[in-house]
Amino acid sequence: MTTLGFQLYSARNFPPLSEILKKLSKAGYREVEGYGGIYATMDDAALTQFRAELDANGLTMPTGHFGIDMLEKETDRALAVARILGIEAVYCPYLLPDQRPSDAAGWFAFGQRLQAASKPFRDAGLTFGWHNHDFEFHTLADGSTPQEQILAGGPELSWEADIAWIIRGGADPFAWIESYGKRITAVHVKDIAPSGQNANEDGWADLGHGTVEWQKLIAALKNTSVKHFVLEHDNPSDIDRLMERSIASFNAY
Repeated sequence: MTTLGFQLYSARNFPPLSEILKKLSKAGYREVEGYGGIYATMDDAALTQFRAELDANGLTMPTGHFGIDMLEKETDRALAVARILGIEAVYCPYLLPDQRPSDAAGWFAFGQRLQAASKPFRDAGLTFGWHNHDFEFHTLADGSTPQEQILAGGPELSWEADIAWIIRGGADPFAWIESYGKRITAVHVKDIAPSGQNANEDGWADLGHGTVEWQKLIAALKNTSVKHFVLEHDNPSDIDRLMERSIASFNAY
């Protein structure tokens, strides 16, 4: 049976993390996804303690987000974090607006940059990929999209497909799944509220309580290389509700 993980970024506004881990375990989650805000400043001792806390709650961290600066400039540290926490797949999650290229050639070059950054991680036996937002699906002057160019420039990159951001970018997720399914190794699972609703949550919704066709999408994704489904909500107002309602919806699909 496919299981649902939880991106810990979703709970950043609901400390302490130790309580979040207990709640996730109680709600039935067995996997979590890390992000730099948790472990970027941890030394080995703190990482080891954090790993013990995950273990005590029956949780693993098979995937993690690492910022481009850490991946390129603190490669050994990022590898150490992955090793201690048991991370098997590393995803670069974002590029700040002032760092984004403006044309197809620039995005292709960024894909090449990620490809170069990936080598030490792939040499260590880890999956390495890119996680999208919406801007990668905005059409460029030549008719292509940044996402196409990134994946072309980095032919060995995996893709953690954030389906709701694909939709917000104006693209058809089913078409992207069909075209790039072999590159998709993880998926962010989140929902979009009906128009005009959940303004206090930036228009996102708990899984199964929005407009995204997740039942059909999960069926389509089962024909891809996806190994991990990871729940994310960028700005939940009630973390307990998010955890409980979302895993109930996922388990019903």
